Amino acid sequence: MDALGCHIHASFIRRRLPLLLTTLTTALLLITLIPAPSASAAAKASPSVPLPSLSATTTQVASGLRRPTALVAPDDGTERLFITEKRGTVRAYHPDTGLAGTPLIDITSAVDESGNERGLLGIALPPDFADSQDLYLAYTALPDGAVTLARYRLDESRLEVLLSQEHAEYSNHNGGQLAFGPDGHLYWSIGDGGGSGDPFDAGQRLDTLLGKIMRVDVSRACAPLAYCVPADNPFVGTPGAREEIWLYGLRNPWRFSFDAADGSLWIGDVGQGHWEEIDHIAAGRGGLNLGWSCYEGLEKFTGGDCVPGQEYTEPVFTYSPYTGGCSVIGGHVYRGERYAGLVGGTYIATDYCSSTVWALRPDGRGGYEQAEIGNMPTQVTNIGTTVDGEFYVVNDLPGGLHRVSFAREEPTCRVDRTVTSWGTGSTVDLTVTNTGDAPVNGWTLEFTLPLGQTVVSDWNTELTQLSNTVSAGSAAHNATIAPGASVTLGYLVGHTGDASPPPRFMLNGDACAVGR
Repeated sequence: MDALGCHIHASFIRRRLPLLLTTLTTALLLITLIPAPSASAAAKASPSVPLPSLSATTTQVASGLRRPTALVAPDDGTERLFITEKRGTVRAYHPDTGLAGTPLIDITSAVDESGNERGLLGIALPPDFADSQDLYLAYTALPDGAVTLARYRLDESRLEVLLSQEHAEYSNHNGGQLAFGPDGHLYWSIGDGGGSGDPFDAGQRLDTLLGKIMRVDVSRACAPLAYCVPADNPFVGTPGAREEIWLYGLRNPWRFSFDAADGSLWIGDVGQGHWEEIDHIAAGRGGLNLGWSCYEGLEKFTGGDCVPGQEYTEPVFTYSPYTGGCSVIGGHVYRGERYAGLVGGTYIATDYCSSTVWALRPDGRGGYEQAEIGNMPTQVTNIGTTVDGEFYVVNDLPGGLHRVSFAREEPTCRVDRTVTSWGTGSTVDLTVTNTGDAPVNGWTLEFTLPLGQTVVSDWNTELTQLSNTVSAGSAAHNATIAPGASVTLGYLVGHTGDASPPPRFMLNGDACAVGR
């Protein structure tokens, strides 16, 4: 399904100092260009709090929005948030005065909001917004539903179309995220053209903007274009390729964001129906192929467009809609001050249907820690930040704005894992410990298996597998787990090469700490 969900069907820049400074001049230059980390930056360093010990909650602060799709914060000293509505309006919110009744912007006469996924979809503010009063909008345009990038001059109430891509055949998969990167250029996502199964093979083609993230310079024009293509874009000079393309092989990258600390790019790409995925791309790494439609997540997509010898960049996180999800909503890496000691350096995302809050964090060994740390309101369409890096979300129906808070909440369960593997099979024994202060009477342990594992048999549990999602229920003899006590269960799987144990567990809906 896709980015607006059940109702809307849905490495890093490494700042390398030379190992040997050959001259005093070079040393002084580096000192000038690369300032020492400030106390503020140190406060935002990644904390040591285990992800399962985190809890995310929300507080509603405004209502009355009409299908909100995106939010941004102008860095102009006003403390406002700008919130786009699907129909083609932008509303302003202030924490003291609430949601303004009159729209700040109204481009409804230009916006095609037919279908569940068309409308005003994205907004971005340039670094000089306070002076220029220019902002950028992504929307599907009348009369033909073309996905469109435009500049809006706030002081003149004037809309100026910069770039559009035909998108008439299907109403879904419009993408629509806009964001300025650390390089000052504007990035824009478009889906693969809609339908299902990438009927245009758009993901793997370089002659169309469908299924891509673009990168353009909107600070100037290069006639006949109303913008310029940066000279270092990866496909500049490639015969037949659209030079605006930065990344390709995407299905519907509804939401992406840049990490303010290292410039890396996080992308939530909505899946076909088997896998939702999150990609993490190092700063400056343009030209990568993210796989669609050869791959959906980590799995070969049946009937997909696969090019022999092509290199694909794998997602860093996938989950199955069998967990109740339908459309990943990519979020942000937390770089605020208030919760820096808890979630600093942690990427937060959610899903439109399940409302699960996913937390991801690089583990320092090339992998990623992951945990489910709470729930968002129903049908969240966007996670945005204030100028100071604090989180807000908007939800589609009934149309609210919510402030996000984080706290430390120790898990009430722990799961230890023992794996015995051979050939194409393995056994996994799980020890589930009640670390809380109340007995567990009747339990369900939910977890995900690595790709290619299939349960053959189980013991001490009633186990059900859907895709890679497993639900293991208590048996009559072990339904009660007293505080401090443990139960053991296990299963036999066949695998296609990956014999690793599940990375995360939920006991009766609560995230468990994971031991050995």
